[in-house]
Amino acid sequence: MKSVIQPVTKNGNHVVHQNRRITQLGKSGRIEEAVKVFTRMTNRNTVTYNSMISAYAKNGRFTDAYQLFDKMPFRNLVSWNTMISGCLHNVKVEKARQLFDRMPHKDLFSWTLMITCYSRYGDLKEARKLFNLRPDKSDPACWNAMVSGYAKNRMVEDARELFDEIPIKDLVSWNSMLAGYTQNGQMCEGRKFFGEMADKDVVSWNMMVAGFVEVGDLDAAWQFFQRIPSPNVVSWVTMLCGFAKNRHILEAKRLFEQMPERNVVSWNAMIAAYVQNSEIDEAVRLFAEMPLKNAMSWTTMINGYVRVGKLEEARKILERMPYKDVWAETAMIAGYIQYKMIDEARQRFDRIGTRDVVCWNAMIAGYAQCGSMDEALKLFRKMVQKDIVSWNTMIAGYSQVGQMEKAVKIFEEMGEKNLVSWNSLISGFTCSCLHVNALKCFVLMGQSGKKPDQSTFASGLSSCAHLAALQVGKQLHQIAIKSGYARDMFVGNGLITMYAKCGSMSSAKHIFSCIDSNDVISWNSLIAGCALNGYGKEAVKLFNDMKVKGVAPDPITFVGVLSACSHAGLIDQGLDMFECMAEKYSIEPLAEHYSCMVDLLGRAGRLEEAFQLVRGMKIKANSRIWGALLGACRMYKNLELARLAAEKLFELEPDKSSSYVLVSNIHAEAGRWDEVERVRVSMKESKAERQPGCSWIEVKSEVLVFLSDDGQTAEINNMLISLTAHISSTSNISDTQSSIFEAG
Repeated sequence: MKSVIQPVTKNGNHVVHQNRRITQLGKSGRIEEAVKVFTRMTNRNTVTYNSMISAYAKNGRFTDAYQLFDKMPFRNLVSWNTMISGCLHNVKVEKARQLFDRMPHKDLFSWTLMITCYSRYGDLKEARKLFNLRPDKSDPACWNAMVSGYAKNRMVEDARELFDEIPIKDLVSWNSMLAGYTQNGQMCEGRKFFGEMADKDVVSWNMMVAGFVEVGDLDAAWQFFQRIPSPNVVSWVTMLCGFAKNRHILEAKRLFEQMPERNVVSWNAMIAAYVQNSEIDEAVRLFAEMPLKNAMSWTTMINGYVRVGKLEEARKILERMPYKDVWAETAMIAGYIQYKMIDEARQRFDRIGTRDVVCWNAMIAGYAQCGSMDEALKLFRKMVQKDIVSWNTMIAGYSQVGQMEKAVKIFEEMGEKNLVSWNSLISGFTCSCLHVNALKCFVLMGQSGKKPDQSTFASGLSSCAHLAALQVGKQLHQIAIKSGYARDMFVGNGLITMYAKCGSMSSAKHIFSCIDSNDVISWNSLIAGCALNGYGKEAVKLFNDMKVKGVAPDPITFVGVLSACSHAGLIDQGLDMFECMAEKYSIEPLAEHYSCMVDLLGRAGRLEEAFQLVRGMKIKANSRIWGALLGACRMYKNLELARLAAEKLFELEPDKSSSYVLVSNIHAEAGRWDEVERVRVSMKESKAERQPGCSWIEVKSEVLVFLSDDGQTAEINNMLISLTAHISSTSNISDTQSSIFEAG
C-alpha cells in the first residue's frame, strides 16, 4: 500500500483533541474507553490510527493493533515505526522484522528500533548484522542502541569495545556505556568511567546513584546524591527507594520531607517504602494525605494490605477506587493467590471486564502454583493474546509437577524463546532426575544463541553432580568463568556440590575459598562433600569454623555433619552435635537427623540405644530410619531386632526389593534357609520392583555409566561423551544431531 499522509480535516482541532484523548487513555491502561473514543470518531486522520495502534500495543492487545494497522486507509512513516514499537513492547521480534522488511521507506529511528528489538530480547547476532547494514554509519543513534544492547545482555566488554569505535560520541553514547557498568554491578569501573566523562547530565548522576543502590552501597549512593548539581525528582526518588529497599525507613522519611517538589511518583515511592517495611498504618496515613492519586497509588495500597494479610481491607480499597483499573484488580487476584484462595481469585478474575495479558498470566500462575495444571491449560488456551511470560508460566508449571512431556510440548509450540524458557525446561529436567536431558538442553540452548545465567549453571551443575559427570562439570566451570559467573555465590555453591559429589574435594575446597562471601549453603555443600567422601574430622572442623565466622547452621548443616560423624565413627562428637542442635540452635530434629543418629549408633554396635532413640522420637519413623537400623542389625547379627525393623520397613515400602534382599541376606548369614525362602516368596507375592544397580567410573577423561539390567547404558554413556565434546567449545558450540527430547 502506498504511503501517503492524509490532509487535516475541517474540524481538525476536535480531531487533535480526540487523538490526545486516545493517547492518554492508552497510557493509563483504560483501553476500552480509548476504543469507544476511536469508534465514535467520524473524522479520523493518520495520527488517530497511530494513537489507537499505540494504545492497543501498550496494553497487550497486539492482534488488535496489527488488524487496525492493516485496515488503515493511509500510512506514514510514523505508522510503520509505531507498529514496530508495538512489536517491541509485545515481544514480537519476528513480526517486527517482517514489518521492517516491508517498509517502503526507513528512517534512522526505524533502524534504531529494529536493532533495539533484537538486542533487548537477547539476539545480539541479528542486532549486529542489522547494525552493520545500516545506511548511515556516522549517526550515533544506532551505535548507542547497539552499545545499550550489549550492556543489557551483560556483555560489558563488547559494549566498551564498540563504544570506543563510535566516530561521533554524544552524551547518550556516554550514558549508554555508563549504564552498562552500573546496571551490571561493575561500580568500580563505572566510577572510573564516570570520572572520564567530559559532560555529565542529571541522568549520568542518577545512574551512579541507582548503581550503588543496587549493589547495596548506600554510603556511596548518598555521597553521589549529595554531589548532584541539580537533582531532579528521579534523583530524589532513586535515593528514597534505596533507603526503603534496605529498610532505612527513617532516612527515607527524612528525605521525603526534604524534597523541594513532590509529584505522584514521589508519594507512591514513600508509600511503597512503608509497605515494604510492613508499616501499613503509616502507608494509610500518607495515602490519605496525597493531593493526587493515580492507579499505582491505589495498587500500592492494595499490595500493602495483601503483604500484611489483610485481604478484606485490600478488597475495600479496590472497591473505593474511582475507576476500574486492571492493575489494581490483578493485585487483588495476586493477593488471593498468595494466600491459596484460588477460588476467590477466579471469581474476581471472572468479573473483570477487560483483562490485559498480565491479569491472565497472574491467574494462570495461580493455578500453576497450586498444581492445577488442567485449569491453567484451559485458561491458557482461551487467551487471545499471549506473551512470552504466558508460555514460560506453563512450562514452569508443568516442570514443577514433573510432567516434562507436557512442558516440552508447550516449549515446542511457542515461537520465540528467551532465557527463562530454557531455564524452566532445564530446571524441570533436573528436578525430575532426567539429568542427561537437562545437559542436552543446556547444549541446545547455547546453539540457539542464548547465554546461560546463574539458574542455568545451577541446574546444569546439579545434573553433572547426580551423574558424577566430572568432565562435563569441568567444561561448565570453564564456561562460567568466561561468562563472568564463576565467582557468583549461586554458581559457586553448585560447583562445590558438583566437585564434591564427583570426588574432587580439592577442587570443591578451592571454589569455596574463591567465593567472596560464603553463605550457609556454601558451608553446607562443603560439609556434605566431606561427609560423602569420608572426611569426618574435617567436616566437624568446618562446622566449628562456620560458627566462628558467624554463620548460623540450619537443619541441612546438621544432616551433613551428623552423616560425617556416622561414617567416620565419631560417636561422641555426633552425640554432642545432636544434643546441641535442639538445645543451642532450637532446631527440632527431622527424620533425616534421626536416620543419621540411628546409623551412627548402629555402626558402633549400640543397637539398643538406636532402637530406644527410634521409640522416643516425636515424629513417625520413615523407611530410612528403619533401613538404617536393619542394616546395623545385619552387621551385628541381631535377628530379633532385625525382624522388628523388617516388619516396619515392609509396611512402609512393600514394593521395594532392596528391603527383602537385605532381610534375606541376614537370615542366610545366620543359616536360616527356611526364612530365606519365605522372604523370597513374600518378595514375589508383593511384586516388589527390582531397582537396577548403578555405577559411574571415569576412564581416560570419559565418564562410563553402568546400570545392571538396563538397555540404555550405552546410550547414556555415548551422550555424556558427546556432551563433553560439545560443551568444550563453550560459546561456539557445534551442532548436534540429538534431540533434547529423546529419552536420556
